[in-house]
Amino acid sequence: MYVLITANRNYSSWSLRPWMLMQGLGIAFEDRIEPFAQPVNYDAFRSFSPTGQVPALLHEGRTIYDSLGITLYLADRHEGVWPADADARAWAQCAAAEMHSGFSALRNDCTMNVGVRVTPKPMSDALRANVMRIRELFEEGLARFGGPWLAGSAFSAVDAFFAPVAFRIRTYGLDVGAGPAWVDHILADPAMREWERQALAESWREESHEEELAAAGAITADYRHG
Repeated sequence: MYVLITANRNYSSWSLRPWMLMQGLGIAFEDRIEPFAQPVNYDAFRSFSPTGQVPALLHEGRTIYDSLGITLYLADRHEGVWPADADARAWAQCAAAEMHSGFSALRNDCTMNVGVRVTPKPMSDALRANVMRIRELFEEGLARFGGPWLAGSAFSAVDAFFAPVAFRIRTYGLDVGAGPAWVDHILADPAMREWERQALAESWREESHEEELAAAGAITADYRHG
């Protein structure tokens, strides 16, 4: 049995990727949450992850860390992680890798917070470029492979990698062109709705994440409980 270790549903965008991938593909796992208890959780998280970060996957005595590392590990063992079509597969792998290594302005300026809605501050040039690139990727994937998922008719890892972006698009009202069709589709997925339900039910708040949210813009709605 896989054990997937993640952090707070409301904040942890990196955790959402493998969680959504495994849920979307019906890969059974034990769901273990280790919340962000303080601004720096490195020492506490080192007890289960060599990087001191989440997510981490425990399987057969191995610790597989990093959302991309987990995805590659699962792809060796399960069908459907990547699209079957060669062109869609190549595009999906490139787009997921780009998401994994890039878009730093989006991460920094539009912190993940599932339960709120924000009127963002004026975009920096770097954030505007990130949003335009996301728009290009969404429009390319949907046009080339026919949707409703980014690389075709079936959910795959590229959708899981952009799942946190869907929450950010909704939270901050970002304009991603034709992308809302995919955003609406993935937000309606039962697994995403369950992640959101758990995020809204969380009672704890972590100060540094809340400070990042306050710096991002004006909060217009907060649907979190507690």
